[in-house]
Amino acid sequence: MRTEPARNGCYAFLMLTASARLLSLLSLLQSRPHWGGGMLAERMGIHPRTLRRDIDRLRQLGYPIHASTGVAGGYAFRPGRALPPLLLDDDEALAAAIALRTAVTGTISGIEQTAITALVKIEQAMPPRLRPRLEALRSAILPTDQIGPLVDAGRLTALAAACRDQLQLAFEYIDRTGQPSSRQVEPQGVVHTDRRWYLVAWDPARVDWRTFRIDRITSTPVVGAHFAPRAGPGDGDLRQWVARSLSLGQYPDEARIILHAPLAALRQRIPASAGVLEGVDDQRCLLRCGANPTGSVIYWLLAMDLEFEVLGPPALIDRLRAAGERVARSLTPGVADAVPTPADA
Repeated sequence: MRTEPARNGCYAFLMLTASARLLSLLSLLQSRPHWGGGMLAERMGIHPRTLRRDIDRLRQLGYPIHASTGVAGGYAFRPGRALPPLLLDDDEALAAAIALRTAVTGTISGIEQTAITALVKIEQAMPPRLRPRLEALRSAILPTDQIGPLVDAGRLTALAAACRDQLQLAFEYIDRTGQPSSRQVEPQGVVHTDRRWYLVAWDPARVDWRTFRIDRITSTPVVGAHFAPRAGPGDGDLRQWVARSLSLGQYPDEARIILHAPLAALRQRIPASAGVLEGVDDQRCLLRCGANPTGSVIYWLLAMDLEFEVLGPPALIDRLRAAGERVARSLTPGVADAVPTPADA
């Protein structure tokens, strides 16, 4: 009656021992480009036959380990078709986390979205003993000047983790008009676009999807209970949905402008957050964007240095006409002659 539990306990111990040995072997293989078979078996403290079996198990798990024979024969970790799990020591994990935090805050353009998912994975698996060292390193590194508001990487990872784990969030928020509010939302995703970070979330109080600029969250987000997942807004592309919301949803009027340039060329010049571009023909496209009452649309139209036609709204046409008249007055004949030149002064 007592032999079966003892046998099971012995089997479990052997399995744990074998798993720990595989992890140690994998760490050694990743630490240098080549290991001699005898040297590696001696370093592991196992028989060469056991080493060969462990190498075969690692290969079955997807690790690309190359074996060579002869006097200089041995084992080498080689690049494979897919990236298998990697083992990092303490210093390597800290270096990776710091590099990812730098990328997340926008210092390295184009990889912010991917960097935050990788950072969430690393910091979740990081041992508690490393967290004080990570925070000390983070506080000692001063970011360079950048365009756009600076968002703390720790807050970004916390928000991204809540999105992944489907946990409610509560926080204080200030909108673009300076109006404060308390929000409790079901987060869907964290998006980086146009040098800013946004949280996309379902707002039960408003029964609709909302976009929150993360730099306008004024309190530490409080994680709440789990919520049932739901299909995301639009076609599921959160970045495109945020860009469209920013370009069309911020102002009550929509500007419609024909731009005399091919669609492909203008997509390289106009960010998605600035407006929606639609092709009209091979040489023209339609720009739809929020009609900013401060006149920034007029500024960008003039700065783009191309022909255009404003279809609406009437207020934009009026402001553009007034701007044109002001420019014309500045070029009235005789005005330039009345201004003294440096030689006359």
